[in-house]
Amino acid sequence: MTELHELRLQTVIEQVLMAQAKTVLDLGCGQGQLISELAKIDSIEKIVGVDISATELAIARDNLNAEGLWFEKDIELIHQSFDRVNANLIGFDAAIMLETVEHIEPRYLSRIEHAIFSVYQPRLVIMTTPNVGYNPMYGLQPGETRHPEHKFEWTRLQFKKWCEGVAVRCNYRVELSSIGEEHLLLGSSTQMASFRFLGSGRPSIV
Repeated sequence: MTELHELRLQTVIEQVLMAQAKTVLDLGCGQGQLISELAKIDSIEKIVGVDISATELAIARDNLNAEGLWFEKDIELIHQSFDRVNANLIGFDAAIMLETVEHIEPRYLSRIEHAIFSVYQPRLVIMTTPNVGYNPMYGLQPGETRHPEHKFEWTRLQFKKWCEGVAVRCNYRVELSSIGEEHLLLGSSTQMASFRFLGSGRPSIV
């Protein structure tokens, strides 16, 4: 695990703790690293990981079993795409998309927005994603992405515009921040958005 990834995990977990979240969705849970860390926190009662890869979920299950965490917490793993609304995911305190959104085809972003922000409406949504402006620090050329499975990578301005649009449309307040060493001109490697729901009550599935 890289130092930057550890810093992302730590930063996200701090946000979850500050929000006093007891139930957490890990959207794009991969091999379960974040779930493993969340499961060690006494105040968190339920964790659901969602991923489109059955292979990654199988590894996550094995990792959780190996750590003895599977039977200590209410943990569930769900194999599905983010753009498919699932009634079982409504009512969580927090949802996390840790380096996940960039793996989604841009044409599906409106479906993701609808499912997470309009239907599930967690009190807190945390999203981290690469800052493409920082890519030259990794020796990448224009048009190159950090990972072959990334469908896109946002500039800081593009990320800000999308997040603010989601916040307005879905009744959230959003705060933008950065993770990692800050370059004077290029910013940091990772950008983060913390969305906090401004409404009350829970929606019906539409």
